[in-house]
Amino acid sequence: MPDDDSREPEQPQDETERPQEDPAAQEPDSQPEADAEEPQAEAEAPAEAPEGEAETPDTPEAEAPDAPEAEASDAPEAKEQAEPAAEGRAKDVPPGAELEPIAIEPQRELSAEERARLEAEEEERARAEAEATAEAGEEPAPAREAVVDLDTDARIQATGKRKTSIARVVLRSGSGEFEINKRSVEDYFPRHQHQTFVRQPLVTSGYEGKVDVRVRVHGGGIAGQAGAVRHGIARALTEIDPELRGELKRRGLLTRDARAKERRKAGLKKARKRPQFSKR
Repeated sequence: MPDDDSREPEQPQDETERPQEDPAAQEPDSQPEADAEEPQAEAEAPAEAPEGEAETPDTPEAEAPDAPEAEASDAPEAKEQAEPAAEGRAKDVPPGAELEPIAIEPQRELSAEERARLEAEEEERARAEAEATAEAGEEPAPAREAVVDLDTDARIQATGKRKTSIARVVLRSGSGEFEINKRSVEDYFPRHQHQTFVRQPLVTSGYEGKVDVRVRVHGGGIAGQAGAVRHGIARALTEIDPELRGELKRRGLLTRDARAKERRKAGLKKARKRPQFSKR
């Protein structure tokens, strides 16, 4: 074995000559700093996240506009399914079932004041109707007056017709009496409109108050009989004075108004109304 003295003495290293530090050994020191910066970046990321979300919306929000279209496509199918159900319910319910029943109040006796009020209203209505008829039916008399005087024994007869009414008219010289079926014209035709209607030929020709009128009328109703009497009086006046024919015809007093209710035919409900056709 060599002697210990033979070993070369170890030279002490100068403090100035220190071994160079390995760069790899310094990297672990730098990594903690990088790790420390990464949490800060992650902490800043959530703050900027709302801006990113506002700029790029998520997929469900982007698909939101398509939702109404899907609902709209489903609506017709639901409506088609609801319509048959509603029709079925409508068929089961009889018509008018949803209406409230009408309560019929028992008739009570009217007091004296109420009866008087109703009578006053009827009189006022009749007066207004008479004024309206007089204004509408009043016609100016011809320029000339009656020129023909009837003999005391003369009797002028004529026949007037309207609908199913027939009136036989007799004119005589007199003071203007008017008799229908042995009754006064006011009694036989209570409405002022009909009274004006039957006197129209006499007023137009100027013979009112100069001849007496006797009429026998039958058939039809009140309006039809009034038209027949007017037609008969106009015809009788043309027998007295033929020159009146033009004026009376121009006013339509000599025209036989043939309008009447059409009769009902066999198999029909009315003149032309047919029963509803049923194929099965």
